[in-house]
Amino acid sequence: MKNTLFVLTAACALLAGCQQAPQPETTTDAAGNTLTQWPLPAAAGSAQPDLSLAPDGRLLLSWIKPFDKTRHALQYTTFDRQGQWQWAPKTIAVGASMVVNWADTPHIAATADGTIWAHWLQKTRGQGDGVAYAIIVSHSTDDGMTWSDPVRAHDDGKPVEHGFVSFWPAARDRLGMAWLDGRNTAGGAHAGHDGGAADAAPEGAGMTSLRAATIDTASRIADAVEVDPSVCDCCGTDVAVTAHGPLLVYRDRTAGEIRDIYATRLEDGAWQAPKTVHADDWTIAACPVNGPAVAAAGNDAVVAWYSAANDVPKLQLARSADAGDSFGAPVVVDQGDAVQGRTDVALDAKQVWVTWLHEDAKGQSVWLARYAPDLSRELSRTEIAKLQGRGRGTGFPKLAVRDGEAFVVWTDIIGGAPQLHGMRVRPPR
Repeated sequence: MKNTLFVLTAACALLAGCQQAPQPETTTDAAGNTLTQWPLPAAAGSAQPDLSLAPDGRLLLSWIKPFDKTRHALQYTTFDRQGQWQWAPKTIAVGASMVVNWADTPHIAATADGTIWAHWLQKTRGQGDGVAYAIIVSHSTDDGMTWSDPVRAHDDGKPVEHGFVSFWPAARDRLGMAWLDGRNTAGGAHAGHDGGAADAAPEGAGMTSLRAATIDTASRIADAVEVDPSVCDCCGTDVAVTAHGPLLVYRDRTAGEIRDIYATRLEDGAWQAPKTVHADDWTIAACPVNGPAVAAAGNDAVVAWYSAANDVPKLQLARSADAGDSFGAPVVVDQGDAVQGRTDVALDAKQVWVTWLHEDAKGQSVWLARYAPDLSRELSRTEIAKLQGRGRGTGFPKLAVRDGEAFVVWTDIIGGAPQLHGMRVRPPR
């Protein structure tokens, strides 16, 4: 009897194991792009995604999810070159003081030596009612089995706001970081990312600055420098590596409250004088919480950004053929009141990819467009997904390109709870 039960149990287990998972739904749009649903291993409640391409070709996906009633967890996994998730999600950090914010999200990246790097924001004691948190960085040299002791990216020790980080590979085993830094402010100088507007800074207070540094696998911070002394308080930064060094883009802030997109490149150990990508002359005494995105390959670089100059919301693209020294006239990707921005951009040999959010009376949607490498023509435009969520809870879509295929990740709000979704898009051959 025992042997019979064992055989039946084994047969049932074998049968269950042979049952294939449902195949992801695939469709083809009018331009011939093949769209395949990309199931993600993030549990319900997950949000704040980040997506990056590692030097070995793996895609790294991270997110934040509730851990228990008082704590959140930062998790990640990787998608290999064979098209498989390599493992169940691994936890990088858990904490009650972890900042969970729709706009200022953690990042994950890998350097050529195989080290995986991650950052998150951690609340610190502020001044009065001010917002205060620090940038915490950790790394793993064993595919996420263990993580280094967390360290602060900055050494000012002030209870002010630090955030909106971007990463780049500074060397085979060293990471570059740029971020917005409030050490020159009086703390609490703006309403914050959820308030969406910048208040007047207290009298005598300085501006939020843009700073950069590097960190190595011994967790030593070096090369710390102020890149720009006055930038928009809560718009994201982004970096792409060109043939002449990392190109950093961000939203500047002048004394007259013009908040256009600027770019600067790190070359021969020094950041060049920042230059405008394009003079939109968007004058706004508020933080739009809508930063630029950049991608690069060799001397070619493209920047995507949102602007509402003259009260006309626009998503624009501009190209540089000299590693960011100069940019051509922008191409308007989308415009009108429905344009939300929240963009990401990628570049490969055949096309420029750009994704963004759109919201009108019918709801919110994720879009993906392809352009010729020189931006001379649009190749396709696709509505990736219609969302149930509205407003800021859907955060920022993320985009990565591998072997000519685009991977898009976004957050939707379903039944009041966030959930990550993904799509793979392959253009016609």
